[in-house]
Amino acid sequence: MLSGRRLDLLDPSALDIEIEDIAHGLARVARWNGQTSGPHIYSVAQHSLLVEILAHARVPRLDRSRRLAVLLHDAPEYVIGDMISPFKVVIGDAYKTVERRLLSAIYRRFGLPVKPVPELQELIKIADRQAAYLEATRLAGFAAAEARRFFGRPPQISSALERDYLKPWPAETAQQRYLDRFRKLTAD
Repeated sequence: MLSGRRLDLLDPSALDIEIEDIAHGLARVARWNGQTSGPHIYSVAQHSLLVEILAHARVPRLDRSRRLAVLLHDAPEYVIGDMISPFKVVIGDAYKTVERRLLSAIYRRFGLPVKPVPELQELIKIADRQAAYLEATRLAGFAAAEARRFFGRPPQISSALERDYLKPWPAETAQQRYLDRFRKLTAD
């Protein structure tokens, strides 16, 4: 990692995880394998920020630690990249095992339960699918009917949210906004 940490993918230690490495990596990992419109990739960092906003909109009383868990839901991708779902199915359990171990270490590193409660897991899944619908239709060329088939119904969003979170940012912007959000959620 840029921080100088060495991370064992098979047995990741929470001590080797730094938020700056996560933000840097996620800001440079492309969603949709880079097949999105715009002059910049749509990064996993930007996606994670959108998912956290959608989760909070769905459950306004969501506390900061749970919002942090939502923000970090795709954090393992800073190391292993973002693979499209059909390819994850082809790879099978090996990918999921590595991803789970990394996420557990990341959650431990930041003082979160290794396995979120089922209600939070479901909220993350719903908000992630809502974000995927928006990204698919706004950035990846999906028709609304096709996106509904894969991701379910779209969320209601404001024009400000669409303008702010569904236009790809430069990597440096995504990295800084991710770090800023992390710091706000972890501030005492």
